[in-house]
Amino acid sequence: MLRKAQIKDVKDIQKLLTFYASRGDMLSRSLAELYEVLRDFYVVVEEDKLLGTAALHIVWEDLAEVRSVAVAEDAGRKGVGSQVVQACIDEARTLGLKRVFCLTYKPDFFARFGFRVVDKSELPHKVWGDCLKCVKFPDCDEIAMILDLD
Repeated sequence: MLRKAQIKDVKDIQKLLTFYASRGDMLSRSLAELYEVLRDFYVVVEEDKLLGTAALHIVWEDLAEVRSVAVAEDAGRKGVGSQVVQACIDEARTLGLKRVFCLTYKPDFFARFGFRVVDKSELPHKVWGDCLKCVKFPDCDEIAMILDLD
């Protein structure tokens, strides 16, 4: 079941994100940070088990980021990632945003939604705030992608 994240989901979201962060696939998120941005998150839950999550983080009046996309290993290839990303895109459209971007190691996955690869320099400097916390900064090897919504 796809739904907006709730307070009871925060620790499970953190556990899932930490698993992928420990592999270098994404940034880790503290509990405090997750509580602050909880309203950004969607989750897919089945029988009280978190299968996947993603967040839509608004950056500016015309731009948001799809981030923290993670799917439990035993739920892979079941459409969970697609559900949460599509929910983020749908919300971005509802809010009237013009573009959504992501930083990813999975460009083929995001290309299925219409995202296209762009040079990181095309993204506003404001989006790099989280990057300062990353162990890979300033040598980021993620791929920047943009989806135009209009």
